[in-house]
Amino acid sequence: MTIRTDRTEIDGNGAAAGASRPSPEVPRARGGVPTSPADLSAEQLLSAYASGELSPVEAVDSVLERIEQDNPALNAFCLVRPEEARAAARASEERWRRGEPGGLLDGVPASVKDIHLTRGWPTLRGSVTTSQAGPWEEDSPVAARLREQGAVFVGKTTTPELAWKGVTDSPLTGVTRNPWDLSTTPGGSSGGAAAAVAAGMGPLATGTDGGGSIRIPASFSGVCGIKPTWGLVPHYPASPFGSLAHTGPMTRTVGDMALMLECITGPDPRDWAALAPPAPGLADVRLRTDAEDLMRGMRVAYSPTLGGLDVDPEVARIVADAVKAFEEIGARVEEADPGLPPSADEFHVLWYSGAAKATEALTDRERDLLDPGLREIVEEGLTYSAQDYLTAMALRMSMGARMGRFHTEYDLLLTPATPIVAFEAGLESPPELSGRRWTSWAGFSYPFNMTQQPAASVPCGFSEAGLPVGLQIIGPRHADARVLAACRAFELVRPWADRRP
Repeated sequence: MTIRTDRTEIDGNGAAAGASRPSPEVPRARGGVPTSPADLSAEQLLSAYASGELSPVEAVDSVLERIEQDNPALNAFCLVRPEEARAAARASEERWRRGEPGGLLDGVPASVKDIHLTRGWPTLRGSVTTSQAGPWEEDSPVAARLREQGAVFVGKTTTPELAWKGVTDSPLTGVTRNPWDLSTTPGGSSGGAAAAVAAGMGPLATGTDGGGSIRIPASFSGVCGIKPTWGLVPHYPASPFGSLAHTGPMTRTVGDMALMLECITGPDPRDWAALAPPAPGLADVRLRTDAEDLMRGMRVAYSPTLGGLDVDPEVARIVADAVKAFEEIGARVEEADPGLPPSADEFHVLWYSGAAKATEALTDRERDLLDPGLREIVEEGLTYSAQDYLTAMALRMSMGARMGRFHTEYDLLLTPATPIVAFEAGLESPPELSGRRWTSWAGFSYPFNMTQQPAASVPCGFSEAGLPVGLQIIGPRHADARVLAACRAFELVRPWADRRP
């Protein structure tokens, strides 16, 4: 495929002025030479902008160079607009020169998943059935909040068609690959976002998660991602997958994840189900540097199999070792399972019905152009009755009640984010599960879309083959700050950001 930009073709299949915040040191390689700005976190970039050590123009140029260099192999971006990004960077540079940054993210390069509407850019949702004609006149809430805070959009990231599965490939954009091993998938459906962040093609990326689509690629690609409490981040247009679908940030560090989440929780009148914004200071977890203080008094449950899921022994060992870190910093950790019932069939009713709804306006010819797997679940979704749907909803309500009771005893639940490491790119499931849907290996993620709880994946180690493994940290509804605090504590004692593909 060819990704068209303003001037090139790429081939491939902060704190406001006066705010009191720490100043993360800009990393330097041997000899005192700064690392590439593309490898800096958003916090480090903002610190460098404030000190005058680096400008937004230099940072954006570095990210665009990285995209030009690496995207042909990764296929993380389906749209790149370098001239627009450079113009926005120049405007940001001038604001910083005057000492008047325009927002908490002024000048930070960011990407938008090709599910989120972005003013002036086509949002094709990975589908050949979506017309590019537009007009593309609206920002989604997440794009609007990032734009208001001064983020510089460099492009849109790839997604499977209509974000329907846990890997990233589509008839429109082809196969997206993992920066740690190009033969493997970065996960999905926010696979382009995860690959972009992991490869240094922008420190911030938007993701969506209806069954693991932030946490799966975060785990496979070695980055951070959080699925916030449903409704905390406004969503428009409403997802056909309904209240399973969350929007959240994907970053390399917990500090960036907390900062970005605070920026995108602003209200939007187009989302009738959005929660009231949280109290200011959601991102303040990034100011804290004492892991023991962050976890003091926390009661933490660890469920290695979430009631009997098969887990690769290497993943199980790495996650179990990561859990020990919480004991070492003073949390009370117990092996305990919430006893959730099997829910794959009910999740399929909700998910496949959503896919059928999303494609209901297509002609027979257009349906023939869909990803074959998507077409299969659409056909199944059309067979479900209202009673099937309500039965599935009844199960998810009982699951929510069970988790609510569980969290009266435990503040957090730890599990593997995924039971396996990344597998062959272009497949829906690993070869040993050939012919089975992606949900067959995503049993640690989709239950918490059913219950709408906040859940994050953070890197916790690497397999012998050098592939990342993710730790999932889950909290009760509305306890997003608590989940972030645990992520931050783990990052402090088991740092990962300096290890790159």
